[in-house]
Amino acid sequence: MCEEHLRGRYELEVIDIYQLPALAKDDQIVATPTLVKVLPAPLRRLIGDLSKMERVLFGMDIREQG
Repeated sequence: MCEEHLRGRYELEVIDIYQLPALAKDDQIVATPTLVKVLPAPLRRLIGDLSKMERVLFGMDIREQG
């Protein structure tokens, strides 16, 4: 999804909250999976099923670069 819609415009970090629980606490992650979009503002969080691309793109307010 990132390569298809955000090629060259994203940085993806995957965090195992079982290995680094302090990061989950710092980022206020209370459920998994959670996708957090930091920039551009506003910060957005999408929690739960990430399998539906249209829902994820809408929830993260991602628009293809034209």
